[in-house]
Amino acid sequence: MQYHLSRVPVAILVAAIVLLTVSGCKKVRPLDDLRPHGTEGEAGGAAKRASGHRAGLVEVAESDRQWTGVAVSGKGRIFVNYPRWSDDVTFSVGEIQASGDVTAFPNDEWNTWDGSDGPGDHFVCVQSVFIDKDDDLWILDAANPGFMGVVAGGAKLVKVDLGRNRIVSTIVFDEAIAPPASYLNDVRVDAGRQVAYITDSGLGAILVVDLKAKKSRRLLSDHPSTKSEGITLTISGRKWLRGGKPPQVHSDGLALSSDGEYLYYQALTGRTLYRIETRWLRDKSVSSQQLARKVESMYETGPADGITFGDDRYLYITAVEDNAIKKFVRLGTVETVAEDSRLRWPDSIARGPDGYLYVTTSQIHLGPDPGEPYRLFKLRP
Repeated sequence: MQYHLSRVPVAILVAAIVLLTVSGCKKVRPLDDLRPHGTEGEAGGAAKRASGHRAGLVEVAESDRQWTGVAVSGKGRIFVNYPRWSDDVTFSVGEIQASGDVTAFPNDEWNTWDGSDGPGDHFVCVQSVFIDKDDDLWILDAANPGFMGVVAGGAKLVKVDLGRNRIVSTIVFDEAIAPPASYLNDVRVDAGRQVAYITDSGLGAILVVDLKAKKSRRLLSDHPSTKSEGITLTISGRKWLRGGKPPQVHSDGLALSSDGEYLYYQALTGRTLYRIETRWLRDKSVSSQQLARKVESMYETGPADGITFGDDRYLYITAVEDNAIKKFVRLGTVETVAEDSRLRWPDSIARGPDGYLYVTTSQIHLGPDPGEPYRLFKLRP
């Protein structure tokens, strides 16, 4: 194909205008941390489904109480959490035993809170759990029971040494970091750099926590990447509504690349996946305006609750509208690896030491009485 030189400046001008209209976000081709070496690239194009391939789901456990988060240790210990969205919460964090029973973890005292106990040393409303590379368990307490507002002094990040089954660190977030209307949702920990990253789905923001100094910063709180896109989720042909209106949930799913260089995130009621280099989040000298320009808009992957990188370095996504698990292969390609009617609101997703991905179903769209147990599945993509 031949091009006339007189048309080149026009093309450049059009491209510049397009880039300037992405609300400060750069659309770029992902780096190699999105795909294993040897995978052939594929630019552009519409999202596609894997042709005929469906990974088999294996049910690991079920619960009569609603759970959201899941984490699997290097020794195969499985932890789950139950957010205090109703009165039917007997404990907040549990470990699934070989028998299938779930026991309070790390002890009964931390799991007992009735409003009169000190919120700083009791679990109030735990939203997620995470295992870092040192095999320590991190517990994120949003402390916003029933979405009625954050209990002062209750929002915190708790570290458990699994070798001793003992809490070794508690970082409490004040109102400047976790405002009353916030809902701390997901956490990823870079053990090497001693930094934690947290999404706020209540107001929309990314929290960056210095684990050594126990100091936190609230970033990107005014940036479109952390905000809902105003969409209405439709699941099994039904719109997800509360009081006749579609709920709007801001920055939710969170994933950290294996080298800790990139943080990926997106809103639950949104379709766009974003990322940012973590060095900019850790750099205190970077202004909010400068930070906004570092955000990269990756691709429209669809509404997702949980995201994580698998052992194969693909990004896996819980696709709540499709009762499915998908993977973001590269720009232009999102493949379905598991689609099953039992995946009723696939919520959190975690990598296990056995090569499996573990995913909870929280059935949020079905209300307090979904008619079926909440389940934990595993699958090997």
